[in-house]
Amino acid sequence: MLLLTTIEFVVFCFAASTIYIINDIQDYEKDRIHPIKKNRPIASGKIKKSEAKYFVLVLLLLIILIQCSLLHFNMLTINTFIYSTLIVFAYILINIFYSFYAKHIPILDILILAMGFILRVYFGGSFLNIEISNWLYLTVLSFSLYLVLGKRKGELQKSKDTSRKVLKYYNSQFLDKFMHIYLALTLVFYSLWCMNFESDLLLYSIFIIIFIVMKYSLDIENTDAYLSDPVETLLHDKILLISILVYIIYIGVVLYGKSIYL
Repeated sequence: MLLLTTIEFVVFCFAASTIYIINDIQDYEKDRIHPIKKNRPIASGKIKKSEAKYFVLVLLLLIILIQCSLLHFNMLTINTFIYSTLIVFAYILINIFYSFYAKHIPILDILILAMGFILRVYFGGSFLNIEISNWLYLTVLSFSLYLVLGKRKGELQKSKDTSRKVLKYYNSQFLDKFMHIYLALTLVFYSLWCMNFESDLLLYSIFIIIFIVMKYSLDIENTDAYLSDPVETLLHDKILLISILVYIIYIGVVLYGKSIYL
């Protein structure tokens, strides 16, 4: 299972990379005049657009090749092969739709970005034949919406990038209101997910989650925060990064401690 998970992790990385390349090709002209994005490989001219298009094809072929190889070596059943492959390409198609059209439509742009997180979860469950619980689905949905809304808020308040046309439809009051709603729902849904397990130790992870979301919220409310981009915020906040690592270790010990005789 660990080997299969690692291989499929690489497959989804290829899928995500495909989207990033397509998006950079699509936004080539805008990125060239952006103070930060102009340094990206395609925008800076280090990689030609024609070369990037060929690389997209290579990544798509690698995804198909790896999936077929897993099926051939009986690491995937025909059903899991079909289901997991469909999810990967659904992720790619949905994000292509976002890059070319939906990112300019208010509300729809947020929902599609959140859908990407949901598809990741179901992809993980698909090839391992693990059923995703409703509470986990709702937790990921709420938290992803919170993250995307926070990112939009940061872009609206702190970014000088005027190329994102959808920002003119948003205001801080709207974004704040729904950020608070989805943050509250995230904590409720996560708590209910923890209650599904036999071990009461999982309930104590709620304290860690509360600290993480409060620390992240504090960061993005700071006017000097990193444009509210979740990755940038995480990489620049050592306390937040350590807290997430503590959470991962704690969850790993609680869920898998007995099976590895800890």
